[in-house]
Amino acid sequence: MNLTFCVLVLISGLTLVQSVVETETSAGTQSCCPDLSLSHQELGAVKAKLEAVETKLKETESQVLVLKEKEALKVVFSAGILENAAIGPIKKPKTLVYGRVITNVGNAYNQNTGIFVAPVRGMYYFSFFYHAGGGHPVRLRLIKNNNSVVEITDHKTLMDGADNGGNAAFVELQQGDQVFVRLDANHHVWGNGYITTFSGFLLHQI
Repeated sequence: MNLTFCVLVLISGLTLVQSVVETETSAGTQSCCPDLSLSHQELGAVKAKLEAVETKLKETESQVLVLKEKEALKVVFSAGILENAAIGPIKKPKTLVYGRVITNVGNAYNQNTGIFVAPVRGMYYFSFFYHAGGGHPVRLRLIKNNNSVVEITDHKTLMDGADNGGNAAFVELQQGDQVFVRLDANHHVWGNGYITTFSGFLLHQI
């Protein structure tokens, strides 16, 4: 609102200057105050400066609108494993599908595939946690496209009835990049919508 008001004031001033020039030219009269009168050259210089300021303000206003649009974009999600049962050990790596959606602002996370797709280029933060029994090893990886970013592991321990763990990372993503959690082959995890979870959010656009 302030930028728009300033632009309107400058346009009004520019119109006033133009009116003075036209009046002075058509009437052929001189100002009653010689000390305050301006030559056509001086008036032209003032007009050029006002036009330059007006252009600059319009550019600044456009930049502010772009920044506001960036700030308005919100991407936040949290989801948990829907099934309350063991997943694995498995023969092949498996993308975990977190079907219990807690929040999904921006709809960038797909609860049917377990994959998050970046809507814009930016810096994102992801975290994942698990619960598992001690009778089998655990290895979960945070995957960006086909590359492992961070992982969490735990060895088989017969003396330990249950395990809990997690990891997190800041990740720079391009628009369309995919992020998901992968369970390694011959490992397992316990599905639980309140413990085995996957979350992320857009920190800022780049």
